[in-house]
Amino acid sequence: MARFWNTTLLGAALIAPLAISPIAMHAADHKNARTYHDKAHNDDHQWNGQEDKAYGMWVKENHRKGTTFAKLKVNDQQAYWGWRHEHSDALLNINIR
Repeated sequence: MARFWNTTLLGAALIAPLAISPIAMHAADHKNARTYHDKAHNDDHQWNGQEDKAYGMWVKENHRKGTTFAKLKVNDQQAYWGWRHEHSDALLNINIR
């Protein structure tokens, strides 16, 4: 019986980091996220890894300079949010973890 419990404990100790790791990675992605308000659609957007990838696609599609989103003029930010509402992560083939 003691051997069974030792094996169970060892198995749990080896599996625990694998179960916790994706949660920690997901939390790290949202920890540094900044929230932007979309006036036209009256909603808020979290800037995270997926949004960063989508913004890169928008920059290429619209032949823009690679400036950071935070430094864009308000009108350009609103243009991006309008584009983003029409282009979901699935449509852009952005992997969601």
